Amino acid sequence: MGAEKTESTEDGGNTAPPPGRAVSRRALLLGGTAAVGVGVYALAHDELGRLRWRIPGVVKKRKEGAVDARGVQWTAASSANWRRADRPDDYEIDRVVIHVVQGSYRTALKVFKDPGHGAAAHYVVRKDGHIAQMIRELDVAFHAGSRDMNERSVGIEHEGFVDKKESFTDAMYEASARLTAGICERYDIPVDRKHIIGHVEVEGTDHTDPGPHWDWERYLRLVRRERDRPARTKAPA
Repeated sequence: MGAEKTESTEDGGNTAPPPGRAVSRRALLLGGTAAVGVGVYALAHDELGRLRWRIPGVVKKRKEGAVDARGVQWTAASSANWRRADRPDDYEIDRVVIHVVQGSYRTALKVFKDPGHGAAAHYVVRKDGHIAQMIRELDVAFHAGSRDMNERSVGIEHEGFVDKKESFTDAMYEASARLTAGICERYDIPVDRKHIIGHVEVEGTDHTDPGPHWDWERYLRLVRRERDRPARTKAPA
């Protein structure tokens, strides 16, 4: 599967600050030693911005069931499989990661709703082109097996198997390309193979998806076509 249990520990319990940030965050939130110099102050200010929603009483307003792309269906992943954030204000989004389930659409939804699975992607695309959104784009999904990549990317899971070319239908390519074009438009992500990658290309991963039958040339061509469509429909507010 494109995302699996081994990713659940990548955040050290999913909420611990990453290495090198703990001192500045503790100083800010617990009134520690004053920052020395303009550079340290700027870093501290940035870290406070990243953590402001974690301070008691500060919660970013959310609309239950809201989606980020027009025409997708909301079905929530378990909260154990993602981390609340405020992207792109706290983490820049500059990648789209393509996954293949190694199973059915129904299987993907089932495991992403399972808190014991420890992983989930933002979206799941069915072979007929139907799309479920399971995690908001502003939040960090545990999908790539890398904390850094999770924080900077949107993960799209696709129904099917890496060794079966017939898994990747015309409807799936078209729907997924529209979705990716919208993501690239929202976050000003270049449509190229540096910024739209497969799970196999994430540093340190042992995954092989989307596999040798995923047609990257076709996919990027479709994404560019959707991006450049004159009357492109914007995402919901």
